[in-house]
Amino acid sequence: MSIFVDKNTRLLVQGITGRDGSFHAKQMIEYGTQVVGGVTPGKGGQKFEEKVPIFNTVAEAVKQTGANATVIYVPPMFAADAMMEAADARIPFIVCITEGVPVLDMTRVYLYVREKGSRLLGPNCPGLISPGESKVGIIPGRICTPGPIGLVSRSGTLTYEVVYQMTRAKMGQTTCVGIGGDPINGTNFIDCLEAFEKDAKTTAVVMIGEIGGTDEQDAAKFVKEKMTKPVVGFIAGQTAPPGRRMGHAGAIISGSAGTAAEKMQAFEENGVGVAKRPIDVVDLLKRAMR
Repeated sequence: MSIFVDKNTRLLVQGITGRDGSFHAKQMIEYGTQVVGGVTPGKGGQKFEEKVPIFNTVAEAVKQTGANATVIYVPPMFAADAMMEAADARIPFIVCITEGVPVLDMTRVYLYVREKGSRLLGPNCPGLISPGESKVGIIPGRICTPGPIGLVSRSGTLTYEVVYQMTRAKMGQTTCVGIGGDPINGTNFIDCLEAFEKDAKTTAVVMIGEIGGTDEQDAAKFVKEKMTKPVVGFIAGQTAPPGRRMGHAGAIISGSAGTAAEKMQAFEENGVGVAKRPIDVVDLLKRAMR
C-alpha cells in the first residue's frame, strides 16, 4: 500500500506545455503514472506527446478525464490561481511544485483549499512517489524501490540522498513525500505521519526536518502520543547561524525554537531516533526495526 497516490491515481498536469511541466510530464509518463490530461489556457484541443489531451480549464479536464489528482508547474505569479482553480474543480489531491509563491498568496490559498475539501501538498516541494505505483512531481524514480518504509521530508535534496541510501541498503519505500519548506504549506509532518500510521504496509517512518519553526517539535510529540511504528529522523542545518535563512523560506532560526539542537532534543525526548548524518538513517532504521 501507499499514501496519497497509488496505481489508481489519475493525474492532470497544470502547465504541461511549459518548460518544467513538459519535461516532468514525460518523466512521470515514462515511470508509469496515469497522466490523463494537461491544462494550459489557450491550448485546449491539442495533444501532449501525441496522446495526452490538453484542456483550457481544470474543470473541463476533470469532466473529460475523471482526474483525481493534479500537479502544478506554473510561474509563481499564477500559482495561487492554479491551486484554487484545482480546488474549485473538486480535485481531492493537489500538488504544487512551484517555488517562490508569495506567503500572502498562501494565506488565501491554504484556507480556500481546505474549505473545498481538497488536500494540498506544497508549494515549493518535490512532490511524492509511491515506488512502482505512481510518481507525482520531480523525485527521481530510479533511486526509489518498493518496500515498507515511509518517508516525509521538508528538504528535496536530502530526500533524494536518504532515499538513495535506503535503496542501496535494500530498504524500500511505501511512499516518499516532500512537504516543502515554505512558511505556509498545505500538508505537514503530522498529516503524513498519521497517514503512515494508518497504512498497513508501512512498518517504519523516516522524518527529515530542517531549522526554522516548530513543526518538527510538534511532530515529535505526535510520534510519542499517537504512533505505534518506529520513527527515525534527521535535522538539516545543524551549523546554520541564527538570523540567516538557509535554503527554504521557512528555514530561518528565530530565538531558540527553530535551532537544529532544539529540534534534535525534541526528537530524542519523544522517542524519535536522531541521525547525525543522512547516511546514518539506514543504521537507525535497522536498529529500530529489530
